[in-house]
Amino acid sequence: MKLRNPDAIARMRADFARQGAMASMGITVGDVAPGRVTLDMPFHPDFTQHHGFMHAGAITTAMDSACGFAAFTLMDADAEVLTVEFKANFMAPARGRQFRIEGEVIKSGRTLTFTQGRAIACDGESETVVATLTATMMAVRHQA
Repeated sequence: MKLRNPDAIARMRADFARQGAMASMGITVGDVAPGRVTLDMPFHPDFTQHHGFMHAGAITTAMDSACGFAAFTLMDADAEVLTVEFKANFMAPARGRQFRIEGEVIKSGRTLTFTQGRAIACDGESETVVATLTATMMAVRHQA
């Protein structure tokens, strides 16, 4: 995929750094390429549900950000990104010491971008896909 804005990846990293939610959850940027973002999320007991697994809300938040920032890397220089909708599917309990969150653009348009995401629990040599997400992102322009 081709960048429309040569500064898109640097802008994406700067915008990510301003997100208090990501900092609070200990989520960091693992890798960035045009149309692809990987985030790293450690297990944190403050974000678990009653069985001790990472909460679906925490996993969904991370997948939403990965997909949104993947979309952002392909947007015009005058655009910001907002989520329009998403659907998450959970396939296994979110247990692991670390989670790799992947966001990828399926189709990038001028206004709408379609993305898919995955949350992968990593525990030593073992990796398990625990959730997937499909999301539509919107390029928002001229925000005051």
